[in-house]
Amino acid sequence: MENLVASPFDQKIAEGIKIEPKDGMPDGYRNQLVRMMSQHAHSEVVGMLPEGAWVTRAPSLKRKAILIAKIQDEGGHGLYLYSAAETLGVTREELIDQFLEGKAKYSSIFNYPAVSWADMGAIGWLVDGAAIVNQTMLAKCSYGPYSRAMIRICKEEGFHNKQGYDIMIALMRGTKEQQEMAQDAMNRWWWPSLMMFGPPDKDSINSGDLMKWKVKLQSNDELRQRFIDRTIPQAEAIGLRIPDDNLKWNETTQHFEHSEINWSEFFDVVKGNGPCNRDRMKARRAAHQNGEWVRAAALAYADKNSKRN
Repeated sequence: MENLVASPFDQKIAEGIKIEPKDGMPDGYRNQLVRMMSQHAHSEVVGMLPEGAWVTRAPSLKRKAILIAKIQDEGGHGLYLYSAAETLGVTREELIDQFLEGKAKYSSIFNYPAVSWADMGAIGWLVDGAAIVNQTMLAKCSYGPYSRAMIRICKEEGFHNKQGYDIMIALMRGTKEQQEMAQDAMNRWWWPSLMMFGPPDKDSINSGDLMKWKVKLQSNDELRQRFIDRTIPQAEAIGLRIPDDNLKWNETTQHFEHSEINWSEFFDVVKGNGPCNRDRMKARRAAHQNGEWVRAAALAYADKNSKRN
């Protein structure tokens, strides 16, 4: 019987050694990473839009400054991730063009509207909280540049998560109207936050390869359960109710059980039919077009300096 010798790539994956840009890798591995990192980068940039609309309406100078810092962080995260994707031979311009042409996805969570100040709390606490659960796993993934980018991103997302929870605490300590505002935000953002982890494992077409290659170390359902288990006690501690009448603790599994997620809504939003899909893409295309002169000026300046040297 012929001996099967593992490739250097497979050996590194098996031994937990990071794959670096110049290492040999299967086309499927590279393509999945480009898809994931570009989608992640696009999501960071689009995520600035609902928050940016609330900067001028923040209730205090302190809250305004914190929100501006958070938005700035998100822009930086997008830059880290575009740079990480470029290590695989794709250009940033290609990735952005694919996004603007509707050929690349971003997180469906940002296709929901932020209608009150409490939504800034819910986004920071729930949306960024879900992102942290997923991204701390990615910080240990097999591709070196993606893993290293996630280490800094996770630290900053921790700040985002805390400031969001702080907003919710302040509202729940406030007037009856403020408490109702916080609960309304919880009701609207809870289920989309659970959808952030992707479809159930049985319906996920990419998870098999991603886990085989150790890009993902836990499945969608495992990550979603981890988020649920850590978030429910936080909600209960400040008096917020989880909008799920079937929610209960299972002593045997030591996990919370919950209602079935409306996956029809998830796939409908992914297909471009969410409340804000068209508005988000319109805003990004306009920003790209309006920023053309900035990119042209930067290129001209760089070219001028290179000729001097």
